[in-house]
Parts: sequence; structure tokens; C-alpha cells
Amino acid sequence: MSATKQKNLIPEAGSQPTRTGEAVLDIQARLPGARVIYCSATGASEPRNLGYMVRLGLWGDGTCFDVFQKFLGALEKGGVGALELVAMDMKARGMYVCRTLSYKGAEFEIVEAPLEPEMMDMYKKAAEFWAELRVELLSASTFLTNDKPNSSQLWRVYWSSHQRFFRHMCMSAKVPAAVRIAKQALTEEMCVVIGLQSTGEARTEEAVSKYGSELDDFISGPRELLLKFVEENYPLPEKPEQQGEEGVKELQRKRHSATPGVSSKGRVRKAARWKPESDDDFDEGFGTDSGGESNGSDDEFQICEICNSEEGRKKLLQCSCCGQLVHPSCLVPPVTDVVSEDWSCHSCKEKTEEFLQQQHAYLVELTKRYETALERKSKILEIIRSLDLPNNPLDDIIDQLGGPDKVAEMTGRRGMLVRATNGKGVTYLPRNSKDVAMEMVNMHEKQLFMDGKKLVAVISEAGSAGVSLQADRRAKNQNRRVHLTLELPWSADRAIQQFGRTHRSNQASAPMYRLLFTNLGGERRFASIVAKRLESLGALTQGDRRAGPSLSAYNYDSAFGKKALMVMYRGIMEQDTLPIVPPGCSSENPETVQDFIMKAKAALVSVGIVRDSVLGNGKDYGKLSGRIIDSDMHDVGRFLNRILGLPPDIQNRLFDLFVSILDLLVQNARIEGNLDSGIVDMKANIIELQGTPKTVHIDHMSGAPTVLFTFTLDRGITWESASTMLEEKQKDGLGSSSDGFYESKREWLGRRHYVLAFESSASGMFKIVRPAVGESVRDMPLAELKNKYRKLLSLEKARSGWEDEYEVSSKQCMHGPNCKLGNFCTVGRRQQEVNVLGGLILPVWGTIEKALSKQARQNQKRLRVVRLETTTDNKRIVGLLVPNAAVESVLQDLAWVQEIDD
Repeated sequence: MSATKQKNLIPEAGSQPTRTGEAVLDIQARLPGARVIYCSATGASEPRNLGYMVRLGLWGDGTCFDVFQKFLGALEKGGVGALELVAMDMKARGMYVCRTLSYKGAEFEIVEAPLEPEMMDMYKKAAEFWAELRVELLSASTFLTNDKPNSSQLWRVYWSSHQRFFRHMCMSAKVPAAVRIAKQALTEEMCVVIGLQSTGEARTEEAVSKYGSELDDFISGPRELLLKFVEENYPLPEKPEQQGEEGVKELQRKRHSATPGVSSKGRVRKAARWKPESDDDFDEGFGTDSGGESNGSDDEFQICEICNSEEGRKKLLQCSCCGQLVHPSCLVPPVTDVVSEDWSCHSCKEKTEEFLQQQHAYLVELTKRYETALERKSKILEIIRSLDLPNNPLDDIIDQLGGPDKVAEMTGRRGMLVRATNGKGVTYLPRNSKDVAMEMVNMHEKQLFMDGKKLVAVISEAGSAGVSLQADRRAKNQNRRVHLTLELPWSADRAIQQFGRTHRSNQASAPMYRLLFTNLGGERRFASIVAKRLESLGALTQGDRRAGPSLSAYNYDSAFGKKALMVMYRGIMEQDTLPIVPPGCSSENPETVQDFIMKAKAALVSVGIVRDSVLGNGKDYGKLSGRIIDSDMHDVGRFLNRILGLPPDIQNRLFDLFVSILDLLVQNARIEGNLDSGIVDMKANIIELQGTPKTVHIDHMSGAPTVLFTFTLDRGITWESASTMLEEKQKDGLGSSSDGFYESKREWLGRRHYVLAFESSASGMFKIVRPAVGESVRDMPLAELKNKYRKLLSLEKARSGWEDEYEVSSKQCMHGPNCKLGNFCTVGRRQQEVNVLGGLILPVWGTIEKALSKQARQNQKRLRVVRLETTTDNKRIVGLLVPNAAVESVLQDLAWVQEIDD
């Protein structure tokens, strides 16, 4: 079955499983005897995508994992290395085949496109405007509409528009670089494919509907997005409506309904009247309401509220407001005219006039507030129209590369803006000509490109599905493809598919991929999403996270990234001390650090990360305080999204601080042995296999074995090899004056240590080589080198110290003979024994994990996947590293598992 649409059966938290995934699961349950093959180009870009593959036997009865959730938990806990191990394990059992085109000949390059001065100024002003707009919306929400400023739908729309706006700005910033690379490729007789995701069609169509099909220039997507957001979401109070004559009558009816004895329509209800009693001695007396129905006759009597005399109802006036009855002649002045309409007494008339005056004043105030809000909204719209903002990137690229006659467009949009032949103005035209139907326009454009009539193609995801644009040997246009990625898709699957448009079988040449990024820190957000999933995709499909294009340097949304963000936030909020000096600051001048913290805090306030901000008074005058909610403290995605809306200077300083802290945490984890970097290549000058590998378990279903390999590693560098390395670096005068052998200034356990240092490719950084462990993973800054070591001018002294340390480290760790861990400690030890479990691992995963959990040292409890290659016969082994202290425990538990299987 095709597995493309079933992978979301196990969704992320807060989402629902797809119906397709549930249907596929149901089909497999209803057909237990059916043979199932899962087939997909991109079947799983993360572990949870395996959820529908229930027939693989990776979880369930007879495995280490009862349910998929336990299997998923183990993979997520094990990191990328665990994913690589699963892929290799499945291949070893013959249940998995993954073939892919070789990337041999293909070139991948990440091109940084710095912001042009004009774009830099444009971006800065746009960021400042968004900050001012946020303050304006907060003010309008609070004082004009009385809304709660943080609970409205307004802010969800605001932040989504904010992200889209600055993503458009990032794309536009890369247009000049993309055009330069494209023109250079064309001069070198290559052709160009430019990939993007958003075409700006919605904004263009809205603008055309407002301004007409003939315009002065191309539409600015960011401007139209801003205009639409403000027009539709600026908080306005309700438009007041004047109270006319009908309003007054409605008021009177409401007063009637509240008056005893008067109905809601102003009619007099039944009242007491005279009526004859039984034959009594009294001629007349007060009648009582018998409760019977009134006959409504003219001889009903009512009492005048002024003179208190009885009178027939028709001879009395009734107030339409309060309902009282009076003689016309009792009023002052008396009423002599015939009253045919509603009449109000003097008291009610005064109250009505007073109410109408208050109502009028209230309406005047409402009108004033509404007109003020409308005026403020209009001013904001005028400011937006006056902002200098870039044109739609797609239209801009096509125009700069020769227009539609030179550029083949394969997108989902129906129309486009084309510059007039005289160069003045643009016109909106449908993309298809009279001879080509709209449904076939992309295929028509593709053929023009493949025939060489157009040498530049622009593709989007919507318009290029299934399109092949490689240098096909069967096509006329066999020029090498230069594939520019202006905008990365959010999904690793889609990124691979977009790269695959120009990388197919039967091609005359492999493509050159150029991934464009600005020097804005916030744009790393989009690369971060894809980088994380590209690693998982490579690990799950190839058994190697490095398979295919690599963006691993941009994967910030990791456990270390989240921790680094929290450390940075706590430092900026002055809850802790920053572990490093912020970029552009000096450790010798604390004022520069404090100034940066103030600017950083203000920047985070402007993008809504720091909330409830308050400026201090008294001794804290001018000091900004606030809070960052717990959910934001570890949200790397939100941080990268939000800082996109900051001016480039403070944006990059914040991002550089975050990355510096991240690098520090990763380096510390690497030193402590707690870094999961997938499959670790264990390197040494000598790697030898000891004895014959031992089979420790055989899977009863597949018959595949689990094997224990024992290796001897020698990581040391002899004096002769170190001297040769230094001579090579100093050849032709290319070395640095600081290159050479160094001796530690301080003694460690009664001994001094020796290193070889030479300048690396990074300015001011030095490679460090030690006698016991060879070349260090981390480069050392020159200042740190001079602080810890002194350069030796005597080669004889350097040689004596080097050879002595080389010899001592062969059997002893750097902690000396009294180390608590004894032979199990390998820190600084030149020769060491390494045990690796290879072969089939998944069936015994849980057993190994349980055995490792008993270890005392934290870094020995984690499953680590390693790769070794023997130096004598180049035999490669990939498997789980078993710490020496845990070998006996692991073998005992595996023997127990073996007995259960038997």
C-alpha cells in the first residue's frame, strides 16, 4: 500500500489522527492473512510516522515493546542514533529495502545573502513600525473598546500576520543574491531552477480587485498584508446610532410597562368604579373590585390625581409616561385644546427632556470616540502606504531575469503582473495564452524549459508536483541545473521532494544546490524545522542521519537548544548570570553588559515574550522589569519567530548570544560524555579487533544473531608524528607565529602536560593535539591557550615531556593510579578496550537498556550507537557501545533472554 498519506496515524499532542491512517489500520486488522508491503517515497520523517506499520513486528507480542507508544518512547529517548539503529536493524532482518539515487556529483552549498543597505533600512523601519503598531493596538483595545488587551482573537491574528510579514521580508531580502547567482549561472551556460513556497497570489488578487488591473508598479506583498490586517482587525468601538422620534416612543413604552395600572402600550388597566350594592339602607357607598371582568362602559370612574374627585374616565387626561389621570382644568396652566396624541405630565416631560439630553451627550461622546478611533486607524493606514516595502519576490525575480518570455513559471497561481513594453507600469494578465488551457499551463511551461526555449524556471510546491526538471538525456536542454532554494518548505518530506525535481535518473549531470539564507538570526527558524526532520528522515530511511542534504548546523530546536534558551532568558531577566559575555560587550566593562541586557529586555517586550513590563521608580528608576511565562522559557520556535520582528542589529545580537550559549552547553555535554550526536565515529590511530566475535543472542523469528565485538584502540600521537604535523603546517610560511609545542603552567597530580597547537581555519582559534588522545574536538582560543600553557622554545624539553606523557598514558587515565574507577576510567587514557554489540539489536533493546540503567555513572546509562573501522583490514562495525563496567551485567541479562527464547 502507498504509505504517503497514512503516516499521521499517531499525531502530535493536541492533534487528531487522520482518517486515512485509521482506515489503513482497520484494513490491516480486518485482513490478518493478507501480505502487506509498505511503499512510499518519504514514509517516515520522524518516529511517530511508523505507527501504521503494525506488520513489521517492531512492537507487540514477542517483542521488547508491548505497544507502539513504548517503542516510540524508546526511539525518542535514544535520539537520532536510535533511529539509525532501527533502520539498520530492519535491513538486517530483510524486512526493509530503501533505494535512493546517489548524490554523487551533486553539490550542496549554503549561501549567506547579507541584507543590502536599502533592505537593511527597510527592514529596520518595518520592525519599528510593528512595535509601534503593537502599542497602538494595546492602547486601542484598552481605551477605545474596553476589551481585555491579551484575551482577544486580535493577538492571534497579529502574531500570525507578524510571522508571515517578516517571512516575506526575508524572501525579498534574498532576491538580489538569487538574481546575481542566476545570471552568473546563465553566463556559464547552465540553467536555473528557483524553488519557493508562497507566490503572493492572494495579496495580488486583492490588490487588483481594489486598484484595477493596471498599476504603477508590482504589488508589495508585505504592504498588502499589513493593510489587510489593520483594515480588518483594528479595534473600533460600536458605531453609535442617533435616537430619533421612534427612540423616544420606545423609551415611553418602557416607562409605561414599569408603571402600575398602565399596560405596556399605554392603555389604562381596570380600575375601581362605583357600582350598586344589594338593597341596603345606604344610598351610595365605595364599591369594591369584585374581581369580575370590566365591561368597559362609559360609566367607569377614576380619581383625579390633583383634586382627588371622581370623574368619568373619558373626562380625564392620562400621562403616557407615568399613567396618572388628571382633569385638564386642574393643570397649571390648564389644557384647553383637545389632546389627540400621547400626552405627558409636566414632571414626566422634564424627566424625558433630561434623559434625552443625557442620551445626546452620551451619543456625542460615543461618536467622538468612534471618530477618534477611525482617524487613528486612517493615520496608520496612511503610514503603511508610505512605508518603503519590497515587491512580491516572485514577480520581482521574473521581471529581473527577463520577464515571462525568458522565465518558465510552474506555480499554482492563475494570473501575474507583467511590466509594460515601454517600462512604465504593470498589467495583470492571465498566465495562459489563447492556445493553452489554464490546467495545462504548467506542463506547457515545463516543456519550454526542457526544450531550452526558457533557461530559468521558478517552481512552487503547488505547481510543480510530479514535474521532472533534471538535465534529462532525452531533452534538448541538457545544461547543468543550478537549483536555488529561496524558501524552504516546513516539512522534510517536501524539502526532499523539491530537491528531487532537478535530481532524477538518466540525467546528463547532477544539479548544484544553492540554499539561500539571510544573515538574520530569526530566519534560522525555518531552517531549524527542516534540519530537525531531515536528520530524522535520513536516519530512518538510510540508517544515517547524514544521508542527503544536511542542515544539521541549523537544528536549534533540540534539548540543548531549549536549555540554552532558558539560560539566556534567565540571564536577560537578571535571575541568573549569563554564562558568557554577550556579543559586542566587554568583560572588562560591566556597563556594556548591562546596556545590552536593557536593550535585550526592551526588544523582548516589543515582541511579546516579556509580559507585564513595568518601568521602575526610585532606586530602580528606568529599570525595565517583567516576566516570561513558563511555556515560553523553552519554546525555541517562538523565540526565532518573534525575533524576526526586531531590527537586524539587536536581532542578530540576541541570536548570537543564544547560539553561543548553545555551543557552550553542547561542548560541556561532549566533554562529560552526555552528547547524543547519532552514530558516533570512534577514531584512533590504531583500531584492532580482539579475538573472535561472540554470539550472545539469536532471534528465534529471523535467526539473526546479536554479536559482541571487543576492540583495542590506541588514540595517541607519537613525538615523530606530532613533529611531522607541525612541519607540514609551517611549510611555505603558512603557519602562525603561535604554532608550536606548549607546556601547562600548572601541575596536575604532580605532572605537567604537553600539547601541540596550530592555528585552525577560524581566525584566532587553535587546533590542540595531545600525546594521549590525539587531536581535540574543540578548537581553543589563543587567549585561553596562553592563559593555560606556555610555549616551549626548547624542542628537547618538549620531546622529553611528550614521550613521557605518551608512555604513562598507555595504561593509566589522567586521574592517576589512585582513580576511584580504576581500569574502567578512560579519560586521557591512550589505550583502551571497547565493547560493541552488533548484529540484531531491537529484540534485545529493552534488556540492554535495563542492564545499563544499573550503572553508577550517568553517562554510562544511555544507549550510544558507534561506528568503528579496523585499521588493519578496514572492517566496519556499527552497534551499541557497552561500557566496560557494564559488560558482565549485559551478558548475564542476555543469557536470561536467550533461555526464555529457547
